[in-house]
Amino acid sequence: MTPSQKFLKRLGLKDPEAVQPSRRSFLKRSLLGGVALGGASLLSPIEDVIAQSTQKVNRYSSPSDLKITDMRYCIIQNVGRTPIIRIDTNQGIYGLGEVRDGADERYALMLKSRILGQNPCNVEMLFKTIRQFGGPARQGGGVCAVEMALWDLAGKAYNIPVWQLLGGRYRDKVRLYADTPEAPTFDEFKAKIKHRLEVQGMTWLKMDISIGEVKDKEGALVNSKFWGSNLAQWNGGYMDYANTQHPFTAIQITEKGLDGMAQIVSDVRSAIGYEIPLSSDHYGHFDLNNAIRWGKKVEPYRLAWLEDMVPWQYTEMYKKISDALETPVLTGEDIYLLNGFKPLIDAGAVDIIHPDLATAGGILETKRIGDYAEEKGIAMAMHFAGSPVSFMANVHCAAATQNFLALEHHSLDNPWWDSIVKTTDGRKLFEKGYANVPLTAPGLGIELVEEEIKKHLLPTDKSYFAPTNDWNDVRSHDRPWS
Repeated sequence: MTPSQKFLKRLGLKDPEAVQPSRRSFLKRSLLGGVALGGASLLSPIEDVIAQSTQKVNRYSSPSDLKITDMRYCIIQNVGRTPIIRIDTNQGIYGLGEVRDGADERYALMLKSRILGQNPCNVEMLFKTIRQFGGPARQGGGVCAVEMALWDLAGKAYNIPVWQLLGGRYRDKVRLYADTPEAPTFDEFKAKIKHRLEVQGMTWLKMDISIGEVKDKEGALVNSKFWGSNLAQWNGGYMDYANTQHPFTAIQITEKGLDGMAQIVSDVRSAIGYEIPLSSDHYGHFDLNNAIRWGKKVEPYRLAWLEDMVPWQYTEMYKKISDALETPVLTGEDIYLLNGFKPLIDAGAVDIIHPDLATAGGILETKRIGDYAEEKGIAMAMHFAGSPVSFMANVHCAAATQNFLALEHHSLDNPWWDSIVKTTDGRKLFEKGYANVPLTAPGLGIELVEEEIKKHLLPTDKSYFAPTNDWNDVRSHDRPWS
């Protein structure tokens, strides 16, 4: 038996005549799928054609024949819990997405039945099918995870980076911002800041500065003890401080309290200097008037922005704050879809928008939000606290959006964070304060590192992309109109 006959036998072909239609079909599908045959001669033995045409190239088939066959997940211990989803297809390629940090994987799993059997390259159509199941904050996490994975699949199918599918890129590197480090003494803080700037190369920082910093200072706050001793901004019951919106706590800050908080900002500014943009966040829950008083107190330190001063729903309050202060005002990490941003943008109530791509609607919707804001002269920073999967979705979006400022990196000091993926083009995920945009890698440009992921699975759910057959069936009529 000749080598060619042996090869044909491995392919399951019964006689040499069968090679021609098989060969034509392969060549057609390869060309459609983005596989360039280069100088391969059609007269060469088929095994030589296949070897040459697929050398160092992923073997994608025709995008028009792609079908979604499955959705599975795993949950890693990142910012508490971060679910990662994988959407599989009939051609062996898959897409990765991520449910927003701290959210439930079931936000995504309930969408599985709505996309099974569909072509993942029809991203916008599928997004419009499932977007009705998203909402503000973590409720948008499922829709966004699926949307990310669809773009990853489409990029892989056409063998191009996601940013190219968005219309091209404005930049090769994406600027990052990170939190200021915590330290028990000011000298240790300065040492850590030096590491942040000189070793890690960060060029933009953000600090948390809460009324909790002065709660133990006599005469700093009014009506704080009513809410308990720690003024925790997260968790708690429905009527606790953590879940009471800012206008309804009746907490006020005295001049003594404002001075104490402002001193902390002054100390941080003295450690980093004025060349580095310094943003601020997490002030606590107090009303509009105290927000304006606080904003005026820190104007001398030229903060890059004041973040989430009041809940994002209060457009008129943001307009009053923005009109009263010189420092830029920003919100948006919990807003779902462009329609949620439009009132703030149209009213000129914010100076910068701050979507979290894993809530805002995914990659394309976040770009649309940025583009709409750009028309009104408003810049866009991007909130992010997830895994490298969502990170890369943000990088592609930021690369393709002109009015972008900086992307948050919330896990800069996590030693294993970037080890759970590998880039498909060999670049580093980020270095010296900037993320590297994949210039040629298809899709998001990353693959999971299974052995590393498994080290950091959530203890209460250590499944790793196990079957999810319970989510295969549609059990409701979804159309939101009659």
